[in-house]
This record gives sequence, structure tokens and C-alpha cells, in this order.
Amino acid sequence: MIATAATTSRPRSKGRIALYVLQVVLGLFMAVGSGAPKLFGEATAVQSFDAIGAGDWFRYLIGALEVAGGIGLMIPVLAGLAAACFVALMIGAVFFQVFVIGMAEYVYTPIILGVLFALIAWVRRQEIAALVRR
Repeated sequence: MIATAATTSRPRSKGRIALYVLQVVLGLFMAVGSGAPKLFGEATAVQSFDAIGAGDWFRYLIGALEVAGGIGLMIPVLAGLAAACFVALMIGAVFFQVFVIGMAEYVYTPIILGVLFALIAWVRRQEIAALVRR
């Protein structure tokens, strides 16, 4: 008997499909909605980083990390590692919001995003371990 792709591939669970959708939505949000404005000097992004006092280099660095991580979230083999890196970035964002800028009222966005990234990283923890072993 000859096996076809339809008989050998396992069906995707609803949870796995939801995970992929979450990764793509967050990946697009981080790359296009968050990282790109920092790289292209959007006025609000410039103003936010001026409040930090670190200079344009820090805005470019964060923007590049967000774009790269957003793309990584959309590549299944890299999604777990990208999500884990975003958890660290969101912890840094919370720190800056509370202690450097002093605007704790805006801390909820990086906390919510951090929890979503942590969920993705936890679900994809075996893939992260496989990447580390390589």
C-alpha cells in the first residue's frame, strides 16, 4: 500500500492552530507595529526614547530586535526562541516603564505581551532545547 501525504500527516489540533495564529499576529504586531516605527523614527517612538535618555542608538537597537523577533515568531523552528527573547525584552520594558520613565500606568501592555510570549516559549520549549543542542 502506498502512503499518501493525506494519510501520513497527522491532523493539526485546534490548540496548535491557535498557537500558530497567535505567533503570526504577535509577530506582525512586533515587526510592523512596534519595531518598524522605532527604526523609521516615528515621532511617538522618538519621544518615548528621548524620555529614557539613552539616545537614538537604543531606539534603533530595540527596533531591530523587535523586527527580528517578530520575523522569528513567524518561522516555526525559531518561534520558541524568539518568544523567549521577547519575554526578556518585555521584562526590560516593564523595568523602564516603572523605574526610568515613571509611567507605571502603561506597564500593562508589556506584561500582557510578556505572558503571551511566555506561553509560546513554554509550548515550544522542546524546540528551544533542540536549537540550543545544535
